[in-house]
Amino acid sequence: MGMQVNTNVAANNAYRNLATTQNDLSKSLEKLSSGLRINRAADDAAGLAISEGLKSQVGGLTVAARNAQDAVSVIQTAEGSLNEVQSILQRVRDLAVQAGNDSNNKESRGAIKTEVAALTKELTRISESTNFNGTQLLDGSEANLSFQVGANGDASSQIKVDLSKADVSDVTKAIGAGNLGKSYATPTTSDAALTFTSGGLTTSTTASTTDFLSTGGTAADAAKVLNADAAFNKVYTAGVDEFDQLSVRANNGDAITAATGVTAGTSTSTIGGLDFSSAEGAAAAITALDRQISGISTARASLGADQNRFESVIKNLAVSKENLTAAGSRIRDTDMAEEMVKYTRANILSQAGTAMLAQANQSNSGVLQLLQ
Repeated sequence: MGMQVNTNVAANNAYRNLATTQNDLSKSLEKLSSGLRINRAADDAAGLAISEGLKSQVGGLTVAARNAQDAVSVIQTAEGSLNEVQSILQRVRDLAVQAGNDSNNKESRGAIKTEVAALTKELTRISESTNFNGTQLLDGSEANLSFQVGANGDASSQIKVDLSKADVSDVTKAIGAGNLGKSYATPTTSDAALTFTSGGLTTSTTASTTDFLSTGGTAADAAKVLNADAAFNKVYTAGVDEFDQLSVRANNGDAITAATGVTAGTSTSTIGGLDFSSAEGAAAAITALDRQISGISTARASLGADQNRFESVIKNLAVSKENLTAAGSRIRDTDMAEEMVKYTRANILSQAGTAMLAQANQSNSGVLQLLQ
């Protein structure tokens, strides 16, 4: 082999290997210091794409879990208020049972009415003041609330909570003083079928005017016949007004716009909502209150079921997040032990390469001896 000075092939070879080793050493230092196997797309293009997708899902599940926790808080807020609503309705029902006793004089019934009026106002206040972060829950303004409990945009990532049955404003409308209903004169002849219309809906009953006459024909008798009719009682409640006329009120507080089989009363009743002025009125009030208590119980049961569902969602999200995080870690995180082995190897090769480059640079110094 000839001896050249301009081109030192051995030194170039040593330098090339040293540069490669230094690059490996730099990458190992980067991975060891960051803890990540993939610091840039060039480290693992396919792995980066997969890990970024997993990262998005983990982030989405983290937020979804917080959303589900917020949903539980919303339900607890609504259900807590409904618990007090039910307690108030139970107290009003107790008063209605008390009012059904004719041992009460006018003043006693007036005191009962006063307490019921105060409790009804509290129902209105609860309806208007129960909110979560400014969102009204019990006034009927929000029939459904949607909660994002998944990381994706599909329908299965959302859960809707039905608040339509938890409308406390409907309760106060049904039993409050504003629900005056309509008074009718009890018929004395004919056999007419009875229908009542409110809110655009017409309800036919199996009762007729003959049923009134067969029981005596008084307003109290007519109220008993109507309240015993399932179709009627589902929508309306009958009672006796202060003028001893048949009084009919819609259970949801809607105005009665038409009726067949009965004629309008000669006087306008001033008794609204629940009537405690007579035993018959108290009995009708008990029936109306039982309906409202049952409705609130149904709403609470529905909210309780939704809360249990959200708690299950939270547990499921926690498991999914854990597994996806582990999958992403296997792709993106550095195996510190393995990488330390690579670093040690590169470090030794770097030192050896530096020494060999120095030797290669001295390898052609023998040419000087020929020039002397």
